Amino acid sequence: MNILKWIDEIINATVKKPMPVLSFPGARLLEITVLEMIKSADNQARCMKAVADRFDTLASVSLMDLSVEAEAFGSEVKFGENDVPTVIGSIVDTKEDAENLKIPRVGEGRTGVCIEAIKKAKALITDRPVFAGVIGPFSLSGRLMDMTEIMVKSLTEPELTHVVLSKATEFITRYALSLKAAGADGLIIAEPAAGLLSPAICKEFSSGYVKKIVDAVSDYSFIVIYHNCGNTLPLIDSILSIGAKAYHFGNAVDIEEILKKMPSDVPVMGNLSPSEHLLGGTPATVAKATKQMLKKAKGYKNYIPSSGCDIPPLTPFENIEAFFETVKNWKWE
Repeated sequence: MNILKWIDEIINATVKKPMPVLSFPGARLLEITVLEMIKSADNQARCMKAVADRFDTLASVSLMDLSVEAEAFGSEVKFGENDVPTVIGSIVDTKEDAENLKIPRVGEGRTGVCIEAIKKAKALITDRPVFAGVIGPFSLSGRLMDMTEIMVKSLTEPELTHVVLSKATEFITRYALSLKAAGADGLIIAEPAAGLLSPAICKEFSSGYVKKIVDAVSDYSFIVIYHNCGNTLPLIDSILSIGAKAYHFGNAVDIEEILKKMPSDVPVMGNLSPSEHLLGGTPATVAKATKQMLKKAKGYKNYIPSSGCDIPPLTPFENIEAFFETVKNWKWE
């Protein structure tokens, strides 16, 4: 599909469909565990299809699993039956560690599972775009080095940090191209760790590297959506320099303030809290919070309702349904 045409269509649509980061709860639609989903391409694709059948989403999104790429590099990952996987410890500490860090082959770890899942999902979901997901280079490097260490070493040992970032970027680019070849219509690149940085540091250690990925994979048939659920208000100029075709923001920022700073021809997605409202709320509180969010975004044609980040696996479906119903009934004009 011409995904650039799709961008124009969603900006000019008089009624906006939501595009929450909704994937992990799909396991419960199939009555399987999160662990069974993340280990199987068939299960991932079936979960994406089940979500698409249940909810009228603008697009289908794959898992926002930020452990996949680090695991391919050799990081230890903690798994739970119904928990999102997390990276444990670090594998890069010294400059020697950074120089010896091997860039994995695409397909190592669970990257092969995720690529196959996209291929299968594209065969099942034919009525909307299908977006794959990858981690951003600074967020990946933070998992390889430890987040506290990368924040320190970006200032004290920038050469070491750049070595890791370069290798992370090279791998993510290869992985993204494989996801594109598998049929994905685009990519959500999650770079939440960059929300901790100052504008200058963000540009040097995150945005510049993300731009390399965007430039390598983007064309009329494939777009990159940039996701950052951190404090992005001071970083707008930096992240716009990336050149992504759409941007997705978390609930750490006021969506109205973000929309004021963003170009009107670039879709802006966000930012209902997935933990406070969707997981921890009730249908009534979700509806109230969603209306407040939509009211702030009223008048901005480029706004697309979404969750602020990925929706937790055990989120009640009645809360997700309340979000969709509220958006559906909203008076857009």
